[in-house]
Formats: sequence, C-alpha cells, structure tokens
Amino acid sequence: MIRVTRLDRSEFVLNAEFIQSVESTPDTHIVLFNGHSFVVLESTDEVVARVLEYRRSVYGGVGRPPLSLVRD
Repeated sequence: MIRVTRLDRSEFVLNAEFIQSVESTPDTHIVLFNGHSFVVLESTDEVVARVLEYRRSVYGGVGRPPLSLVRD
C-alpha cells in the first residue's frame, strides 16, 4: 500500500499491486487494472519511488516473485 494525495489535499492509501499505469498529463494520473483512475499531487517519479519502496519492504528487495508453471 502507498499513501498518495488527491488534488484537494486529502490523503488516501492505494494498493500498489493494482496499479496498471502512472502518467503525467501534466497532472499525475494513476490507473488501476479495474479501470478506476485517480489524479494525485505526487509526481510520476514520486509514485514510482513509493511503489518500489513498498515492493522492497514486502518482497525483501527482490521485486515481485517470479511466476512459475505448476504441473501435476
């Protein structure tokens, strides 16, 4: 989870695992896999840094665990 700030300065916590894209147009837009989007005060670089920090804390610095094929 990462903390971000709406344009009205209210903060909320966003599940970083659901982020599909982050873009600046010039406001920073975060789009989730479910289609919801949020406009935040943080820059694209700040959002990316927070996501990386979150993933390091959760996955121990190795990023997301690799997917593996499960066979019977």
